[in-house]
Amino acid sequence: MQRNGQNFNPFPRPWMKDTGAAAAAGGQGLKGIIAGGITGGIEICITYPTEYVKTQLQLDEKGTRKQYDGIGDCVKKTVKRHGFFGLYRGLSVLLYGSIPKSAVRFGTFEHLKKFAVDDKGNLGPYQRLLCGLGAGVNEAIFAVTPMETIKVKFINDRRSANPRFKGFLHGVGLIIKEQGVGGIYKGLMPTILKQGSNQAIRFFVMETCKDWYRGGDPKAHVPTAAVGAFGALAGAASVFGNTPIDVVKTRMQGLEAHLYKNMVDCAVKVWKNEGPAAFYKGTVPRLSRVCLDVAITFVIYDSIMEIFNKAWP
Repeated sequence: MQRNGQNFNPFPRPWMKDTGAAAAAGGQGLKGIIAGGITGGIEICITYPTEYVKTQLQLDEKGTRKQYDGIGDCVKKTVKRHGFFGLYRGLSVLLYGSIPKSAVRFGTFEHLKKFAVDDKGNLGPYQRLLCGLGAGVNEAIFAVTPMETIKVKFINDRRSANPRFKGFLHGVGLIIKEQGVGGIYKGLMPTILKQGSNQAIRFFVMETCKDWYRGGDPKAHVPTAAVGAFGALAGAASVFGNTPIDVVKTRMQGLEAHLYKNMVDCAVKVWKNEGPAAFYKGTVPRLSRVCLDVAITFVIYDSIMEIFNKAWP
């Protein structure tokens, strides 16, 4: 890329001056992958019930097929029909997927970050967005799309009068048998849009808040409470920024995805049949889940990385 007749690289590499620095960069990316995987497994076990309720409300349609009057009603009916652990329906799917998803996300971010920092080790605003976007796109392609598709189909199956899926392996096998491998890879483009915008917003807000707190010193310590608060703020920003994409993605990954030709057709039909407010269905449960999710995720991840950086220089 050229600017004013000179080569311009949005990802400058002042740290890539010798093989030792390059090796350190690779090591940081590996730390990010391992720490991210551990973080993903812990986080999803804590926050899954809010994800379940959010998905149920987004799948709920107006008219005679409407099942729930709100968050409380959804929780009450689920517990009454299936017991408390009914709120954990589909957890195994997310647990299997959350570990690689988080590993890909943080590993990608740490890797890209090493290409983007300035000579003081700081990320500029433009680089924060790009690194976050890259992390989100990678996790959408390699982990989130199949995981989310299977999760939505499992939750949607539970809504039917006669559920067909007897467990994770049986359910996935049945989906592949009837729809092919593509059956667990629905909604790729809206998922890329969702995850790309999610992580671009979250990492931008998080890195901006950390930079503000540190006063420009990348080595300054940020307390755990501050990391949690910044994470909750980053999560809230991403929810208000891309819930419409999340609704379209959820509809396209459900058992009635055949009703939509593509993401544009899905968005148009939701707008015509249910109105613009439908694009913000499940915002409240998603907001509570995401704020908690992102806060917990960054707190756990930062804590693990701090340990890694001390024990694994």
